[in-house]
Amino acid sequence: MDLQLQGAKVLVTAGANGIGRAVVEAFAAEGARVFTCDLDEAGLSTLPPGIGHCRADVSSRTDVAALFDQALAHLGGLDVLVNNAGIAGPTGRAEEINPEDWDRCVEVCLTSQFNCARLAIPHLRRSKNPSITNLSSAAGKFGFALRTPYAAAKWGVIGFTKSLAIELGDAGIRVNAILPGLVAGDRQRRVLEAKAQQRGVSFAEMERLAFSFTSIKDYVTPQQLADQILFLASPRGRTISGQAISVDGDTRMLS
Repeated sequence: MDLQLQGAKVLVTAGANGIGRAVVEAFAAEGARVFTCDLDEAGLSTLPPGIGHCRADVSSRTDVAALFDQALAHLGGLDVLVNNAGIAGPTGRAEEINPEDWDRCVEVCLTSQFNCARLAIPHLRRSKNPSITNLSSAAGKFGFALRTPYAAAKWGVIGFTKSLAIELGDAGIRVNAILPGLVAGDRQRRVLEAKAQQRGVSFAEMERLAFSFTSIKDYVTPQQLADQILFLASPRGRTISGQAISVDGDTRMLS
C-alpha cells in the first residue's frame, strides 16, 4: 500500500528507542523527511543516516523552542507531529508517591505535548496534509491502581487531543490519540516488575494477571503502533480526527 508519505515533513519526539524509534524508521522507510529528539544521545547516534536529531527534554519549553528551530531548519516546514515522549512514572499508592515524581510524570507525559503542539500548529496550518498524533495509553481510559500519575497524565492526553481536534478542524489539521496496551520492550517489563514487587508476587504472576484482562494474550509491538500512526498521518486518514484509538489486544481493564 502506497501511503503517499514521500517527502512528508515529520517531527517525532523521543525517537531514539522503543515506539518512537519504530515510528521514525517507518516514516523514513516511506520516504518521509524525519527529525527527532531524545535525552538518549547514544541512541540518537545509531539512527539511520538522513534522520535529523538533537538532544531535547520536551518538558522544557526552552529545549522545545531549540528543537523546533533545528527541526524546521532540517525539514523546511512541518506536516506531521508525533508526540511520543513519555515516562512510566512512579509505582505506589497515592499517599506514598513523592510529589516531585508526580510533577515529572505529568510534565513529560502531558505538558510536553502542549509544549510541542503550540509551536507546531502555525506550521501545520500551511501544510496540505497536516496531522498530530499523541501517544496516550490504555491507562488513559481505565483506572490503573498504583500508577496514578501516569494514568492521570494519559487521561489528560485524550482530553487535550479531542479539544485540539475541535479547535483545528477548520484548518484541516486532524488530531488523534493512540492508546497502546501491553507493549513489548524493556519499559513494559520494568513496569510489571515494579507492580509485582509492590504486590509481593512474581513477575510471571503479574504478567499472567495483566493478560487475563485482554482478549489477545500477546504484547503489542512498536511496529504495529508505527503502522497505525503512519496510516493516520497519510492522506488515507484525512477524515479521521478526534479519535482515541486503542491498539491493545482488546484490554478490558488494567490490573
